[in-house]
Amino acid sequence: MFSEERVAQMAAFLLQKCGGRMAYLKLLKLLYLADRDAMAKWGDSISGDCFVSMPHGPVLSQTYDLIRGSSASNDQGWNYWIRGKANYEVSIAHKVVNRDDFDELSNADCAILDAVFLRFGQMDTFEIRDYTHDNCAEWEDPQGSSFPIKPEAIFHALGKNENEIKAFVLHHNVQRQLDDIRNLLK
Repeated sequence: MFSEERVAQMAAFLLQKCGGRMAYLKLLKLLYLADRDAMAKWGDSISGDCFVSMPHGPVLSQTYDLIRGSSASNDQGWNYWIRGKANYEVSIAHKVVNRDDFDELSNADCAILDAVFLRFGQMDTFEIRDYTHDNCAEWEDPQGSSFPIKPEAIFHALGKNENEIKAFVLHHNVQRQLDDIRNLLK
């Protein structure tokens, strides 16, 4: 299930690693790559967001809406952690004192975010965009539009075999069903 609080903390975690601000396109790519790595490792993403192909590469759909301000934010969500800046940049909204501030993220989540930042954090915005075009085979150019990326496409692109894909997709679908039940109980 998509968690605004979790994806906001993911974004803040990455932002604090680079001085507190970056281009939002670069942040979107880092978040996508982190979720992709989690899919490779666990069969599920960290954010619970939906994946979409857009002209500048793959992105997390609901996160994209939050970063653009076209989706409402809750009290402990995106606007609590992240501020929009001019020139398509975002910044961390307040100083993060320590790891415990990121209470929605597990140590394993943070390890993936650290690894993604280590691999891609030094790339500029268009280098990381081009990287996702060239290295994320699940992305297809939507010709100015957007369309969903199915988890199966990501698993195929990650080189998983058919049995692994079936197991991961089953796990993914069960998680989504459990999320739906949790939402009904709230």
